[in-house]
Amino acid sequence: MDFNVKKLASDAGVFFTRAVQYTEEKLGQAEKTELDAHLENLIARADCTKNWTEKIFRQTEVLLQPNPIDQTGARIEEFFYEKLDRKIPSRITNAELLGQYMQDAAKEFGAGTPYGSTLITVGEFQRRLGGAEREFLQMSAINFLTPLRNFLEGDWKTISKERRLLENRRLDLDVCKARLKKAKLAEAKAAAEHELRVAQTEFDRQAEVTRLLLEGISSTHVNHLRCLHEFVEAQAAYYTQCHKHMQDLQKELSSASGDTFPNAFAVNASTSGVSAGPSPLSAATLPGASPPSRPPNPSNALESSTLKIEEVKPPSTGTRKAKVLYDYDAADTSELSLLADELITVYTVPGMDPDWLIGERGNLKGKVPVTYLELLS
Repeated sequence: MDFNVKKLASDAGVFFTRAVQYTEEKLGQAEKTELDAHLENLIARADCTKNWTEKIFRQTEVLLQPNPIDQTGARIEEFFYEKLDRKIPSRITNAELLGQYMQDAAKEFGAGTPYGSTLITVGEFQRRLGGAEREFLQMSAINFLTPLRNFLEGDWKTISKERRLLENRRLDLDVCKARLKKAKLAEAKAAAEHELRVAQTEFDRQAEVTRLLLEGISSTHVNHLRCLHEFVEAQAAYYTQCHKHMQDLQKELSSASGDTFPNAFAVNASTSGVSAGPSPLSAATLPGASPPSRPPNPSNALESSTLKIEEVKPPSTGTRKAKVLYDYDAADTSELSLLADELITVYTVPGMDPDWLIGERGNLKGKVPVTYLELLS
């Protein structure tokens, strides 16, 4: 083995003198050459860029892969594919898997049943959502995560290496300055001055190299800005696709729910005490749907002749809270006007039309249509 003892001893001596200089600086026993203000600002800006880029990178990974436990195996697999310089295989998304489960369940329950046919429809749209998600993940990884990773693992490592070298050159310079101060003899002073000039030259050269690299951070910001725009465009396209798929799904469910859902999910008001309200899958409760038509006024002769709102008392049991889905204007003094999103107390009384309930808000009381409410408890 080619082993240079002199070089090893020289390197050890340089390391020792740097360590002594660094320790004395920390203890306030030695002078320290300060970098110029411009270079200090560049270093601070670079550190800030690195720290925030790292945080944004990590959080974007969390956003794109929200469950780190489930994704651990996937990330290890991706790591090996990257090291082998091979294309990462396409991986099924959770939405696609859910859609597959729904469609498989429909085969067991019967595709011709209301539940089975709806599972097939919803499952197909879940698979479409999963496909859109997979495309978004791929675009985000290529256009956003990869450039950030390249900066952290490439450019920043180069900058860090040159900064460490600059710090060593500064320590060497300060060691030479200290030697010159301690030199008494003319020969020793001459040698120390020569060493100081050499150290100053090397320090200035390294400071210039480091400065040029740090000024490149501005180009990094420009590049990351472009990548950020591409990430936002991919995100916007993804959510637009999801919104369109959900609108199409709502239309299909609405068109199929006319006769199916009321019969499948209707609740007998006389046995429950309070009407269960519209089905969660009915068109009235789907986001963006228009308010249901006003139910007909009760025609029950018993209710018309005996039900007087001011005389109605809430039962000791059977009252429930309800959230108002749509604004409702009372047709007469027996009804209670409603505002969307407010909470009211509702209950029924014997002989009352099942399409209506008694609603109370503070001191106000009146009949309210069931289809305008979402029962909460």
